[in-house]
Amino acid sequence: MSKRERAAQRAAAKAEARRRKKAARRRWRLRERARRKQAATGAGAAPASAGPQARPRGRRKVREGVVTSARADKTIVVRVERQQPHPVYGKIVRTSKKFHAHDERNEAREGDVVRIVESRPLSRLKRWRLVEILERAR
Repeated sequence: MSKRERAAQRAAAKAEARRRKKAARRRWRLRERARRKQAATGAGAAPASAGPQARPRGRRKVREGVVTSARADKTIVVRVERQQPHPVYGKIVRTSKKFHAHDERNEAREGDVVRIVESRPLSRLKRWRLVEILERAR
């Protein structure tokens, strides 16, 4: 077998592999389209506890946390703690994240436990609004 014949054989094998992959992609896309259509109509909808992707459009995220700073005008910084098992070892690990929230009436103080809700961007860092003060600091 000459070099030219081997090259032609390799090219034909590559073309066949491309055709197989194209057909597989098409089948996958059709299945995905049908699955999305079924989910959109509500039949077999995912449960609410299935994670962030299962959240319906328009539903805003709500978090509860402790106010760590209320010095800025109409802005509070809220530390939200959450616990989750370590992916490998299973130990419960506590992690926290800070959110800047809009406090229109400047009513929250440091140490208060508050509920905040997701909103449109209000400034460079503020994407949350104060909903209510759950517990006042002592």
